[in-house]
Amino acid sequence: MALILLLHSMYGLRPAVHAAADRMRAAGHDVHVPDLYDGRVVDDAEAGIEIKDEIGRDELLRRAVAAAAPHTDQGLVYAGFSLGGALAQTLALADGKARGLLLMHGTSDLAEDASTEIPVQLHVADPDTWEPDDWLNAWYLRMRRAGADVEVFRYRGAGHLFTDPDLPDHDAESAERAWSIAMDFLADL
Repeated sequence: MALILLLHSMYGLRPAVHAAADRMRAAGHDVHVPDLYDGRVVDDAEAGIEIKDEIGRDELLRRAVAAAAPHTDQGLVYAGFSLGGALAQTLALADGKARGLLLMHGTSDLAEDASTEIPVQLHVADPDTWEPDDWLNAWYLRMRRAGADVEVFRYRGAGHLFTDPDLPDHDAESAERAWSIAMDFLADL
């Protein structure tokens, strides 16, 4: 069983995030799902970007840190969707007790001197305008250089947030495949 902090995308704490947490809980994991947007949920990217920009990256990171803080001594697995993945990555790389990092649809930059030995799994659309190939290739190399055990799974033809059945990006086949692989990853942690 893993203790998981699951962070939502720029769309807010949507039903798909709750469904993902329920899927993880059904497999025996303890999952915490903070609301970084104070209850605001949107259906389009522009509105999500407005909320993200209004709150600001530093405040979103502060909120994510506050949500993780009560559990960091227990060896968290950090997970997130798109923006939440970027925040989860930042937290995981700063947490010496982190047990793993599950990224759904998003990554973040990392410092040249980053160091970690955690297992990392990324699920991303191919192509993905939010995570272009040159970015992903550089990200992968930096994560490997940092010491992470990285797996990347690309889903051809899927949209950016292909695991959310209520968004136009949804691709049921890719989503089911991603969840099957991700659940095996979590089980191994």
